Amino acid sequence: MANAASMREEAETIAVKALGFVASDPELLPRFLAITGIEAHSIRKAAGEPGFLAGVLQFMLAHEPTLMRFAEETGTPPAAVGKALRALPLGDDNHERSI
Repeated sequence: MANAASMREEAETIAVKALGFVASDPELLPRFLAITGIEAHSIRKAAGEPGFLAGVLQFMLAHEPTLMRFAEETGTPPAAVGKALRALPLGDDNHERSI
């Protein structure tokens, strides 16, 4: 059984892959920016904020066709996206930051 740190690392990897997927799509990126209220030039800064990566995965999970295309193009099982969301801060479970 994987420990919490490795589960979170794997979740972050999936979320970063999802962010790249969204950022490279000329239709998804404007929708993501509109929904989140983030400006394109602020994505890098926002990516370091707690909850941002969870928000990327929530965006993916909110639209099944997008999720399925992401899964197909990246080889990521759709269920892994939901599992990753729960492993991230501000995903599904309450995560405390380690000091």
